[in-house]
Amino acid sequence: MKKGFRVFLALVAVLCLVIAGCGQEKDAEKKAEAPVKEQMAVGFIYVGPIGDGGWTFAQDQARLELEKTLGVKTIYKESCPEGPEVKEIIRNMIDQGAKIIFAGSFGYMDYVEEISKEFPDVKFCHCSGYKQTDNMANYFGRMYEPRFLSGLVAGLKSKTNKIGYVAAFEIPEVIRGINAFTLGVKAVNPEASVNVRWTHTWYDPAKEKEAAKALLDEDCDIIAQHQDTAGPQQAAEERGVFSIGYNSDMKDMAPKAYMTAPVWNWAPYFIDQVKAVQNGTWKTHSFWGGLKDDTVRLADLTSNAPEAAAKEVETYTAKIKDGSFHVFSGPIKDQAGNVKVGENTTMSDKEMLTMDWFVEGVVGKIKSNE
Repeated sequence: MKKGFRVFLALVAVLCLVIAGCGQEKDAEKKAEAPVKEQMAVGFIYVGPIGDGGWTFAQDQARLELEKTLGVKTIYKESCPEGPEVKEIIRNMIDQGAKIIFAGSFGYMDYVEEISKEFPDVKFCHCSGYKQTDNMANYFGRMYEPRFLSGLVAGLKSKTNKIGYVAAFEIPEVIRGINAFTLGVKAVNPEASVNVRWTHTWYDPAKEKEAAKALLDEDCDIIAQHQDTAGPQQAAEERGVFSIGYNSDMKDMAPKAYMTAPVWNWAPYFIDQVKAVQNGTWKTHSFWGGLKDDTVRLADLTSNAPEAAAKEVETYTAKIKDGSFHVFSGPIKDQAGNVKVGENTTMSDKEMLTMDWFVEGVVGKIKSNE
């Protein structure tokens, strides 16, 4: 009887093993048949090298923050020309699984627009442009706000009342920045002027440094800039005067000259857009974030900044954020003394985005207006 029972148990055990084996085989077959879910990739196209310490560096720091926060795979390409070859770079990123691509410079706009129509299922975000399609958005920051704040610092620091500004190209973005900076300077130092020298470069440390030296030769004692290198600030440090940086905190590159810098904080925008793609809620848009959105900031003041600057910066920052002050509210005159923005009037976004004239206090010419 006991022997028979043991045989029965052995048969049951064998049957269980057979059933389990069949189940595992079926599970394995199901797994083999199920499509492998591909990880979404996010593409970034940069106009300069990630080590420039400026524009591209700030974007790449935000890319790294995106990876850390959402755990997504990112692809980036440095020093991409602003020409038709960018289309092949975009196609290559799409082949690698990119579902959303951030194109980080104005000159990519027309090519991104063209590609967006070729790949309607991929989302595109283009920086500093104005074109949109169903799957192409544009984004930028109200850099003119911290530009104004940095102008307060420069205006309070200058003893010669001549401030130099090394500028990139005669486009509305740069002109708007020069104007905002000048309005900040003159808010605290009505006698000061802002002297502009064009380089027609985004990234040329030697040329930008030489432009700063030329301004210093003209008795400027503060150097500001709109390029991606620290060359202008290093020129200021070599002459024993002071500087305002741009894009990122550059204090380590010219520690004896650097006072502060208007800087970018792209991470919140990048994270929001990738989340929207993941959730299936992404829509085309035009984003222009400011101090209130934390898209732009003024970097911490260093000990080189004048004592009175911290209070002025704090006061105006609060007013900009609560809407009681707008950088481009009138009355504002142009270089010739003509009223361009009337009293109790504020420029519209469209007017600011197409700005092609200098405010009173700027010494220099816009090539297209010569």
